[in-house]
Amino acid sequence: MTRVENDTAGTHDVVGAGTATTSWSEGAAGTAGKACDGAAGTAGERSVSNLDMAGMASAACTARRRRGEGRLGRVVAAARLSLQTGPMADQNFRLLTVGQTTSTLGDFCYAVALPWMVLSARGGGVAVLGLVLACYGIPRTALIPVGGILADKISGRVVMLVADIARCGLVGALLYLDATHAVSLATLGPVAALVGACGGLFIPASYTLLPQLLSPDDLQSGNAISSAGNQLGGLVGPAIAGALVTTAGSAAAFGVDAATFAVSAITLALIRPHRQAHAARPAEAAPKPADATAKPADAAGKPADAERRAPAGSDPARSRGLPSLLREPVLQNMMVVVLIANLFTTGVFEVAMPDLAHERFGAAGYGAMLACFGGGALAGALLAARRRPMRAPSVVGCRAFIVASVGIALIPFLGGLPGACAAILVLAVCTAYGDIILVTLLQQWAPPELLGRVMSMILLASMGSFPLSVAISGILVGKFGPEWFFPIGAIVLALAVIIALCRPEIRTLGAKSAEKAHPEARLTPG
Repeated sequence: MTRVENDTAGTHDVVGAGTATTSWSEGAAGTAGKACDGAAGTAGERSVSNLDMAGMASAACTARRRRGEGRLGRVVAAARLSLQTGPMADQNFRLLTVGQTTSTLGDFCYAVALPWMVLSARGGGVAVLGLVLACYGIPRTALIPVGGILADKISGRVVMLVADIARCGLVGALLYLDATHAVSLATLGPVAALVGACGGLFIPASYTLLPQLLSPDDLQSGNAISSAGNQLGGLVGPAIAGALVTTAGSAAAFGVDAATFAVSAITLALIRPHRQAHAARPAEAAPKPADATAKPADAAGKPADAERRAPAGSDPARSRGLPSLLREPVLQNMMVVVLIANLFTTGVFEVAMPDLAHERFGAAGYGAMLACFGGGALAGALLAARRRPMRAPSVVGCRAFIVASVGIALIPFLGGLPGACAAILVLAVCTAYGDIILVTLLQQWAPPELLGRVMSMILLASMGSFPLSVAISGILVGKFGPEWFFPIGAIVLALAVIIALCRPEIRTLGAKSAEKAHPEARLTPG
């Protein structure tokens, strides 16, 4: 890494002018001359002292200016280096990042415009809104596995492209319905269901594209930059959507959403993946060397133990497909942890936290809590973007979740809104950081031909628990209050992560020491 050194400001060695005293000969005139010389010398010393102080102040200012220029130079140099060597050096990745960040802004326009349109329309209302959202959410969750299968069988980029083109047209249909005031469950339900179905296909496919664009060394940074773009959209998008709906109506917000889907589709169409999926992992490049105790070859010339000594990419458990992969301890443990964590913490964020804010802080306080969560998630993504190797990345990610659980537990107990916001900031940073690490590990671990289906299983475990979690949480929070819900959810999350860490396949996932000790098992299931 290029390092810009600071210019060291030289220290000015001040040489004080000595007092020149001339010895006069005897007499009163000599004494008076000495007195005058002494007075002049003292005045000269004061003058030199003032000049010295001015020089030192000037030197300090110069040093501060040079230090500031040095810091700015380091920032500029780091930015240039990231554009030359990191994920942003890849044009395909830049296209993907621009398109998906733009699309995220549109998602929030949709999220604000749809409820506003339904609640404002004649014949609308809360009941209609709930049914429309159900029409959106059910197919979205149900089609996540289908999206993973299509991404593996066809192409993740193609699935994303088709889904964005379809959603562009569907949101345009919502704009038409709003403009013609044809707002009813009969008209909105089918459109919302199709939008949700496209989302379900899009989500797992989106996890399969980055490993085809970036090298394994850049994958975590790429995931972090993509996540940071989404978080930035989450911070800016609601404000833009609110301003559009307030000033121009929900139709304008739908128009912006449709335009962002068009931008995303164009960027996806311009992407040309240059990294083949089967070349994503170096461990699969060569078979393991044969040992001296290998069994004799059969009639076809194939060693009898070839299955045992096959390269990682041709592992029979992997080649048989997803059913065999689902029996792998890594995926099983990941799915269990994700399911338990979301089952107990989704209700914390979707039910208990709004209720706590309603009782104590008001709407403005709840907005501040959400803003802290968004800002913390953005900071966590940027922290994960640093390209620094980790000896045990899965352990680092799990520790981040444990710290996040402490933040969850403390939200109601830190003395008001500032304390709650501080706890939310901590948990958001740690959650985003841990998520990016573990998603990257899964992308590296899963066989490329099954990555879409593996990620769809993880997403299904995460999103499938949403209805049950919020339903149970609503009942319990209504009966017992929100405060106790936070520490219980935090304890369950921490225990699930700690139990997972006790499993060696999780603890050593992606660890450099494990790869050196067992190179044949690097980035392979089990």
